[in-house]
Amino acid sequence: MGRAFEYRKARKMKRWGNMARVFTKLGKEITIAVKTGGPDPETNPRLRVLIQTSKKENMPKENVERAIKKASSKDFTDYKEMNYEGYGPYGIAIFVETATDNTTRTVANVRSYFNKLGGSLGTTGSLEFLFDHKCVFHVAKKEGISLEDLELELIDYGVDELEEDENEIVIYGEFAQNSNIQKYLEENGFEINSAEFERIPNDTKSVTPEQREQIEKLIDKLEDDEDVQNVFHNMKEEDEE
Repeated sequence: MGRAFEYRKARKMKRWGNMARVFTKLGKEITIAVKTGGPDPETNPRLRVLIQTSKKENMPKENVERAIKKASSKDFTDYKEMNYEGYGPYGIAIFVETATDNTTRTVANVRSYFNKLGGSLGTTGSLEFLFDHKCVFHVAKKEGISLEDLELELIDYGVDELEEDENEIVIYGEFAQNSNIQKYLEENGFEINSAEFERIPNDTKSVTPEQREQIEKLIDKLEDDEDVQNVFHNMKEEDEE
């Protein structure tokens, strides 16, 4: 199995375990997608796939409709997407993606979490090179489709890894090729269950159980902040050890 798949599978259950957190995150992503590409899923590919993701995560339909309506309201102040990068305890690189209506509040909170829990916030762009930015599609398996043939077909679209995961095919591609990959999948009759953006570390660092506990306190604190959408790091997961 590929590096990206193993890394992602190890951390997936923890990240997506909190239902309320997932709904908040998806609601913001839907709102941002509507603000960028309009409220009609037929003409807005990003919104279309986010609605599919929300169904997969059992997000109530009214939550989706509320997020769409919010973005269409003239009183709505748009979310600004900001990234923050820093080191946690023991030199673990941490990349934080946020969506906020108040950047002053967000940066103050993120900095305080790093400072209080043994880390330090770095400058924007300082750690980006440590991660590969990927789009990740989950599609339903299709009868008569060979994974090898599909992979060969998709290489030209910027896809670099395919894996089977239960009843799904998980497709990893270059971040910039996200819309091209989605277009191919839709035009060729694949049912997209969800699509996300991930930052996969180029290399992971081993830690002791005691060190892991300390690092996870910082990661949990960041993930609990309502402005934070994703937290990525290069700590080797327990399942990888």
